[in-house]
Amino acid sequence: MNKPHRSGGRAARQAARAAALPDDLRPVRPGLSGGRYAPLTEAQVTRIHETALAALEEIGLSGAPPTGVAAMTRVGAILGDDGRLRFPRHVVEEMLALAARDITLAARDPAHDLTLSGTRVHFGTAGAAVSVVDALTGDYRDSSLADLHEAARLVQALDNIHFLQRPMVARDMPNDQCLDLNTLNACLTGTTKHVGTSFCSAETVPMCLDYLYAAAGGEAAFRARPFVSNSNCFVVPPMRFAFESCQVMEACIHGGLPVLLLSAGQAGATAPAPLAGAVMQAVAECLAGVVYVNALRPGHPAIFGTWPFVSDLRTGAMSGGSGEQALLTAACAQMARFYGLPGGAAAGMADAKLPDMQAGWEQGMSDVMAGLAGLNMVYEAAGMHGSLMGFCPESLILGDDMIGAALRCVRGVEVTEESLSLDAMRQVCIGGPGHYLGTQSTLSVMQSEYVYPTLGCRRSPKEWAEAGRPDLVARARARREEIMAGPNPADFPADLKAALRARFPLLV
Repeated sequence: MNKPHRSGGRAARQAARAAALPDDLRPVRPGLSGGRYAPLTEAQVTRIHETALAALEEIGLSGAPPTGVAAMTRVGAILGDDGRLRFPRHVVEEMLALAARDITLAARDPAHDLTLSGTRVHFGTAGAAVSVVDALTGDYRDSSLADLHEAARLVQALDNIHFLQRPMVARDMPNDQCLDLNTLNACLTGTTKHVGTSFCSAETVPMCLDYLYAAAGGEAAFRARPFVSNSNCFVVPPMRFAFESCQVMEACIHGGLPVLLLSAGQAGATAPAPLAGAVMQAVAECLAGVVYVNALRPGHPAIFGTWPFVSDLRTGAMSGGSGEQALLTAACAQMARFYGLPGGAAAGMADAKLPDMQAGWEQGMSDVMAGLAGLNMVYEAAGMHGSLMGFCPESLILGDDMIGAALRCVRGVEVTEESLSLDAMRQVCIGGPGHYLGTQSTLSVMQSEYVYPTLGCRRSPKEWAEAGRPDLVARARARREEIMAGPNPADFPADLKAALRARFPLLV
C-alpha cells in the first residue's frame, strides 16, 4: 500500500525557516500595535481624568524652581500663599492641546528609530540598579561602568529589546560629572539603538550636551535627530516637584533632548494604596509635567511617564512583580491613550532575585499585559531583579525570548480569506494527505506567523536528555559570551573616538 505523499518534509521546513524575511513581514518587530486589552471602562477613564483635574486645581504641586514657577504662572497656573502651584482646568487643557503627539525617538542607526504613535509598542531596559546579579552563583555585587557597557552591547544584539535606557548605575565613578558623562559614552559605544539616561544635577548637563553634539557631528545634527532622551523624575510623590530634577529637565529641554516625565509613586507609601488612586495621582502629576514642558517650549517631545509602583502592604517593600503592578501599568497605558500622548511605564520587573520560575511569571505577565494595553514604551522589560536592585545579563538575554512571545500576543490574530485556510483545508481533506504538515500553506507562514525561541527549549524530554539536559541559564551565559566576543557594530569610528577622548574625561 502506498503511503500518502508528504509535500515537503524536514528539509523543506528547515529551508523555509532559514530564509530571511523583510522586516515588515517578520512575525514580531518594534512598533506592533496593541490596545486590545483595556482594564478600565470608558467611564472609569473619564472619572480618573476628572479627579486628576480636581487634584491639580484644588491641591496642586509644591517645590518647583523659580524658573519653572515663572513659566507655569505665565501660562495661567496660580501660585498660592502656601507655595503650591495650582492648575485651573483650562490651563491643563490648553497645554495638552500644545503637547507633542506621534513623536519619533531617533537612534544613531535610523533603522532603530521608535515611532510613538497610537498603540505602537516598544520594549526596552531601564532602572537604576546598584548591583549586578551573577545568575550562576546567585551573588550580587556593585555594578560598574564596564557592566553598563556590556548591557548596551547585549541590547544591540537582541532583536526584541528595542531601546536602551540605562538599567544600572556605574558605582565605580568618582563624581557626578564623571558618572553622567561616562554613562552616555558607555551606552552609545555599545548600541546604535535609542538611549535614555538620567543626570545627577543641572551642573553636569552642559558637558554632556557638548559630548552629544560632538558625537552627532554638531549641535544642529543632534537637535535634528536626538538619539538620547532624558529620563526625569521631575516629581517627588505625592504632588511635589523635585527641585533639582526640574532644573535638569529644563536644561535638557533647552539642549534639545526629549524627556520622559516620570512619576514613580509607590502605592500605599507615596501614592494612594487603592490602585485607582495610584493611577489618578500619577496622571495628575504627569499632567502637571505636560504643563511644565509646554510652558517652557510648546510641542517639545515628552513621554507621559506614569510609573506608579506597588507596595507589599505587609512590609512596605516594593513589589514590582505583582499582579497589581501589571494592572497598574496597563491602566496607565490606557490613560496615555485617552490623552493621545506617547506613554511609558514600567513592566517586566521581578521581585525574584534570580532568573527562575518566579521571575518568569512576574516578568512575562506584566510585559504581556503592558503590550496588550498598547503602551508605547515598556521600560524595565527585561533583566531586572530584586525589585529593581539588581541587573542580570543572562536574564536580559532570556528576556529577548520572553518579549518575542509577548509581542506575538500583541500582534494578535489576523483574520483574512487566506488565513482562514478554506482552500488549504479542501486540498488536505479531499484526496490530500489528511494533515497540514509540510504543505505549502504551512511552509508559507512558518516565519511570518510563528515566533521561535532562540534559547527556550522545545525538545521532547528524551531529546533533551540525549542533548545533555542543557540548562537555560547556562545557555544564556554562553550566548552572552558569544556576543561579547564578537565585533561591536556600535563603536564609534576611530577618529571620532580619539577626538572625544581628547576633549572629554572618558573612561571606557
